[in-house]
Amino acid sequence: MEKIINDFIKKALYEDIGSGDITSIACVTKNSQGKVELIAKENCHIAGIEMARKIYNFYDKTLKFQSFYADGDSVKKNKCIFTLSGNQQSILATERLVLNCMQRMSGIATKTNNFLIKLKGLKTKILDTRKTCPTIRFLDKRAVKIGGGENHRSGLYDCIMIKDNHIDFSGGIKNAIENCREYLKTENKKINIIIEVRNIQELNKVLKYGKIDRILLDNFSIQNTQKAVKIVDNQYPLESSGNIDANNIRDYAMCGVNYISIGALTHSVKNIDLSMVCI
Repeated sequence: MEKIINDFIKKALYEDIGSGDITSIACVTKNSQGKVELIAKENCHIAGIEMARKIYNFYDKTLKFQSFYADGDSVKKNKCIFTLSGNQQSILATERLVLNCMQRMSGIATKTNNFLIKLKGLKTKILDTRKTCPTIRFLDKRAVKIGGGENHRSGLYDCIMIKDNHIDFSGGIKNAIENCREYLKTENKKINIIIEVRNIQELNKVLKYGKIDRILLDNFSIQNTQKAVKIVDNQYPLESSGNIDANNIRDYAMCGVNYISIGALTHSVKNIDLSMVCI
C-alpha cells in the first residue's frame, strides 16, 4: 500500500506542478518561511490527515506538520485541523493536492458516518461498492473506513460476485454457481462467493443450489426484503443494495439483513469545505 500511495502522490504532484509552480516561484523568494492552518468551514467527520502528512513528507521533509485531530474525529465549523510551517513555496505547491484529498475523503467519511447514525442500536454493517473514482479507490475506501463503514471487495480480483449479467451469460443461476465452484477448485483458491438475486424466485433457486457465502438482494422492496430474510432463515448472510438512502436505510436494516451496500457513499460525494489560511 505504501508504494501505491507514493506513486499516487508522485503522479498527482506532477499533474499539478509539472515543470514548476510558476506563480509561487515568481511571487515568493526561494527561502522564505511561512505558516498556514487548515480550517473547517463546516461541521464534518474529518479524513485525510495522515494522507496530508504523507504528501508533505514526500514533497519537502523540512515542513513541520502539527495536527490537532486524528482521522475519524468529529470537527466543528471554524476549528483549526492542523498547522503547517516551513518553506513558503513548498506550502503553496502542495496546497491543492492536500485540499483535494482531504475535502473528498472528509465528504465520504461524513456521509458514511451520517448513515451509521441512522443505524444506531442495530447490527447491520454499511458497505461501500466499486463505484469509486478511478485510480484513487484506495482513498475512497479508506475514507469509508474512517467514517465507520466497512469495505466490500477491493476489485474484481479478491471476491467472486455473481451479478445478473454473469448469471445471464452463464445460462442460469445453477451454471453460474457451478462454474465458479469449479474454477476455485481447479485453481486451488479460497475466495468467497457472493451472488446477486433480483427477486424471490431467484432467491429460492440460489437456496436450492447453495454452495455460496452471501446473497445480495438487488433492488428489493422492504416488503420483499422481509420475505427474503424469513425464507433464508440465517442460512446465509444477506446484503441489501439498490435505492437505499438516508430516509429508508433503517427500515431495510430492521428487516434483519447483515449488510447494506451503498454506492452513493463514493459515487455522489459532496466535498467538505476546508480552507488553508496564512497565519
